[in-house]
Order: sequence, then C-alpha cells, then structure tokens
Amino acid sequence: MRERIESQENFEPERYELRESPAYTFALSRREFVGVVGAGLVISVAGKTALGQGFGAAARGPLESRLHLGEDGTVTILTGKVEIGQGARTEFAMAVAEEMRVPLGRVRVVMGDTDLSPNDGLTAGSGTTPRTIPVARNAAAVARELLLETAGKQWKTDRARLEVRDGVVTEPGGSRKLGYAELAKAPEMAAAYRAEAPSDAKTTPVKDWKILGKPHYRTDARDIVTGKHEYPSDIRRPEMLYGSVLRAPSYGATLAKVDLAPAQKLAGVTAVRDGSFVACAAKTSFAARQGVAAVAATAEWKPGEHPSSGELFTYLKQHVSKSRPPMVRNKGAVAEGLAQASRRVRAVYQVPFIQHAPMEPRAAVAEWKNGKLTVWTGTQNPFGVREQLMQAFHLGAEKVQVIVPDAGGGFGGKHTGEVAIEAARLAKEAGHPVSLRWTRAEEFMWAYFRPAGIFEMEAGLDGQGRLTAWDYTNYNSGTAALETPYRVAHARHQFVYCDSPMREGSYRGIAATANNFARECFMEELAEAAGKDPLEFRLANTDNPQLEAVMVEVAKRFGWQERRKQRRPGIGRGIAAGTEKGSFVAACAEVETDSRTGAVKLRDFYLAFECGAILNPSNLRSQVEGSIIQGLGGALTEAMEFENGKLKNGSFAKYPVPRFKDVPPMSVILMDRPDLAPAGAGETPIIAVAPAIAAAVFDATGERVRALPVRAKVTKA
Repeated sequence: MRERIESQENFEPERYELRESPAYTFALSRREFVGVVGAGLVISVAGKTALGQGFGAAARGPLESRLHLGEDGTVTILTGKVEIGQGARTEFAMAVAEEMRVPLGRVRVVMGDTDLSPNDGLTAGSGTTPRTIPVARNAAAVARELLLETAGKQWKTDRARLEVRDGVVTEPGGSRKLGYAELAKAPEMAAAYRAEAPSDAKTTPVKDWKILGKPHYRTDARDIVTGKHEYPSDIRRPEMLYGSVLRAPSYGATLAKVDLAPAQKLAGVTAVRDGSFVACAAKTSFAARQGVAAVAATAEWKPGEHPSSGELFTYLKQHVSKSRPPMVRNKGAVAEGLAQASRRVRAVYQVPFIQHAPMEPRAAVAEWKNGKLTVWTGTQNPFGVREQLMQAFHLGAEKVQVIVPDAGGGFGGKHTGEVAIEAARLAKEAGHPVSLRWTRAEEFMWAYFRPAGIFEMEAGLDGQGRLTAWDYTNYNSGTAALETPYRVAHARHQFVYCDSPMREGSYRGIAATANNFARECFMEELAEAAGKDPLEFRLANTDNPQLEAVMVEVAKRFGWQERRKQRRPGIGRGIAAGTEKGSFVAACAEVETDSRTGAVKLRDFYLAFECGAILNPSNLRSQVEGSIIQGLGGALTEAMEFENGKLKNGSFAKYPVPRFKDVPPMSVILMDRPDLAPAGAGETPIIAVAPAIAAAVFDATGERVRALPVRAKVTKA
C-alpha cells in the first residue's frame, strides 16, 4: 500500500486522489431538477474563476453557484461542498439569507449531489469559507438585484427607491409590496434572467450584517439530536442487500487462490470475484459476513514483506523516493546565515502514523437502474468519487450520480471512493441495491493514515538572540505549513518524498500539524539557547502583526508571566503558535507530569484564534474546541503500531482517542477581524496543540520532547 493522497499547495498543487488505478475494471435516471427543489425560477450565476481547492489544474475553472426561488418563497442554494460535521450547511444558509434578505429558515441548502450541484471542489483545506461562500454570497446578491430591478420595472419606478426585507420588495412607506415568489413568476424576471447578470451587485458589508456574524446553531440540529437525520450508513433502498468484502490478512498479501462455492451454497448469498476483489451480498449483513467467512476458509494468500512500526523512521530514511526529487525553496544563503551565527542549534523530531478515527466509518449504498449508477456515500470529494466510478465501470458522467448525505466526520480521511466502487460492483452482480459499511477494524487497517515524518533542523542565532539562518528538512510528512512564519534572512525548506510502507494521505491540517509541532518545539530549544523567555523569543523574531497578536492575547488571558513564576514540581507551562490557510493561532498549556509512569495530564488549555471576519461565532467556537480535542489525541495517545503486516492496535480498545474525561478546562479566544476577509477555520487551530503541550512537559521536567505522542521522562521506580 504505497499510494499517497495529499495536497502540497506550497510547492506542487495536486489533487487529492486515489493514485493507484482501481485494481479491477468492471464491465437513477437523472432526477428532474424541479423534482428536487420544487416549482419556481432557477437563477444561475457565474462566479469568479476559482481554484476548486487549489489542488491542481483539473480542479480549477469557473465556479457556478445556482439559486432557486420556490413558489412558496423558499430560496435554495446548491453547492458541491458537503457537510461532514463542520457546519458548512448552516454557513451557506446564513450567507444566502444575508444577501437575499430572507429569514434563515427560508433557505434550503442542497449539497454534494453531482447531478444537481456545481463542482465546487473538495471539501478540504479550509476552503469552503474563503472560496465558496463568497461565490454563494455573490450569486445571492446578483439574484437580489435582479429581483429589485424586476419590481422597479413592474412599478415603473427607480430601483434605487426600493428595498427588500424578509423576502418582500417594498417602496418607501410600504405602499406597494411584492414577494420574491410573485416576482419569480413575472415576465420581466424571466427577461432579466436571460440577460447578462448585473456586474455591480454588491455583497453586504460586514458593518451591515444582520445574520452573518451572529451566532446560529446548526439548521439541522433537531434532526441530528432526535435521530431523524440519515447518515450514509442509514440509507435504505427498495430490495436492498448488504455487502461484505474479503480482506487480505496482512499488508502486501496477494490472493493466490480462492473458492466461491462454499458461499454460493448459502441461501440468499451472492458471491463475486473479480481479480483481487472478492465479496458477498445478502439480505442481512450477518449473512453477507457468513458468506465471506466461508470463502475466507478456502483462500490462499502470498504474504508480502512489511516493516514494523518500531523500525519506521529508519525505514523512511532508507526509502527516499528515487522517482520524485526533493522539493526545495531557498531564501538567501543558509551557509552564509550559519556562518554569521554566534550559536548554532540542531534537532531531529518524529511523528508517527495516526488514524482519522471518524465517528462513521466508510459507507456506501449503490443502485443500478436503467444503465445508470447512483451511489450514496460519505465522502469529502463527490466529483472525484464520480470520476473513480466512471473509470472503474467505463461510464460517462451522465451515467453516474454521487450523492453525499451529511456524513459522520472525515478530518481529511474520506477523499477516496473505494467503498463506493466495492458497493457498486456488488450491486451490479446481485441485481439489487447494495449497502456496504466498513467495520471499525476495516477503517483502521485499510483507510489511509496521516503520514509519519522525520524533521531535521538547524538554525543559527546572533548575539541578541535573533535568527540568522534556518535549515529545515521534512521526510515524508508533507509541505503544508512547511515554511517558518518567523523572520529570518537565510532559509532553506526542503521536503523529501519517501516510499512509505503504509497507505497515507490528508489529515486535518494536512502536514501542518506535523510541521508546526517540529518547528515550534525547535523554537523552544532556540529560545533556551538564546537565554530568552519562549514568548519573548518568538515576539522578537516575528514581524507578522497577526501572529504577534494571537500570541500576545493568549499569553495575557492565560497569565503567562504570572504562571511562569509559580514553580511547582511536575507542573509546567508551554506556549506555541502558528499560521496556516490564512488564519493564525496561539495556545498556552499547563500540564502535570508523573515521573513514575511518564504520564502527562493536561490541567488547563488556552487558545487564541484569528481567521478574519467571523461568519458564525458559535460554529467557529465548536470548530476550535473540536480541533483542540482531536489535537489532544495526536499529542498524547495516538500512534499506529504494526508488525508482520498487521496492526497491533487497530481498535478503539487499543487505540485511545480522547474521551470526555481527557478534556481539560478550555478557554477559546476568538479574535474577530471585520476588516479582513474570512479565512477557513477547520484546520489551523489543531496545529498549536501538540507543541504547546510538548513545551509544557519540558518546562515541568527539563527534558526535551522530540517525538509524538508526548511522554514525560520516567525518573523514579
């Protein structure tokens, strides 16, 4: 498993994709648009050219937002983005409600349907807020202006005299009124729709926001908490069967021989083999698993060589890619900067593979009807999955529809369509819709991991503790947030590809979680070498006012200077900061260490975050809190262990993700910047968690932390 699913935007934009072609080649009629959104007028507005997510030329192009005005006054916005728990559905509704001047409850959002939605690119990289929400706002603003112009023509009055409120256009004094639903039917509106959209439509400035900028709970919250919402795992179709797939017993093992007859003898079981793909479908998931168990008893496998996690980092250094040269970005001359230094510091850091561990494992329902394939699945990449299905089954785009119900988490781990392909292959053979849901064990072993990495660093300091040189090499982890945000005249940033022993890909923050861990831990070591307080050292070496602002604010709220003076055995405090995706974060942590066991307990955690103008404060707070909690796992407990081609901790019983009991008191400081454009918030907050904790452990023990997960040194029996 040596495929890599990643984006490295800083150097070589590329799409998130399943790099290996499907291992097998497989030999809903289009729903009427009006059947989905109801009768009314469709307004299609071309948005500005956008990078679908910035992941390569194939993902770029004109981005089209579509609006529909229903006869009941409902406004429908369509987007290719998906909802995976991050709150995008509510944010789209708020954006359209703001620009259309309608109540939030009157906006409907259709997401992630390849037959209905424009291709807005992956839901990844914190790209929805800065890139797709503005297009939706622009489309709504254009529609609003068209409606006002239409009302003006009907009343033979100047459009500038008219205003709109709650979806109703009025004249001053309210003498005449026209609702959106009425205007949508007007001949003038149809003519306006056919004409070129007005270029002077303005989105609402921040100072005039009535809906955006205010806290709103998720529009689908009631359905979620009452269990009414259907996740991909819950989809049911008439005469649907359930599937199960035969998996290899270890990484690298290949199927040499198998007999389907034992499964075919079981009542109601359909058994399929297509090359290396072997699976069963039946009326119940239990019966399908019985079929696979019967087949597995006959299977003969040829094992493959695979390293253990204990030798992972040696393996990576020994398996530098021969086909992909390192990516290097130079600034100034590192050798010159090092020669100018009065002191030089070196260090090496490591991060392991970790799992995404979403609440809902991969799931798909596939249905063939009249030669067309429809798949309901949980993915962050509906159009990419459609392409994979088209390739696997030799179908045109018009013959494949991918629909993404709001799914149970992704964190960068659901960009590929393997479960959709498997479900579709089974459904084609069985002649019935098939539901395939990966087990937790399958999700652990066969989904891709956050890449492991090695980070080699050297820097120089002058006599005043200022950076003179910065030399940074990342092996395998990726390039997101690779470059230091601190001021240095001479720098080299290098990313070295490795032939990874595990399937790996995007994780929340891509490689920024790992790069920022290594960089911020190294800044701590440099601060010590310079004889400076860690906060003072960072502030002295930055000229970025946004980065400086979050550091100053979190330190003030945490009481950094006061707490640093309060020395207690086993208690430590740490600080870390970073920037990625146009947003800025800083965190302070207080920990308690146990010298007998090496355990680290997080006692208190503060985080300041700035992402421009805040669209929905309550959702942003939830995003930040979720990032902190997920970051605790990567910082303190999570690391994949494997040996002889098998996972040693591929279950929640053995792979500890944070529980409620592990969550410390948290203080989240949201720094609103209405003078700046909104930036994404789903990823950046996590990057400061692990280095802040590592710095606090050093403060408590005097021992540097150079690897994740963080452990305190054991000094007593």
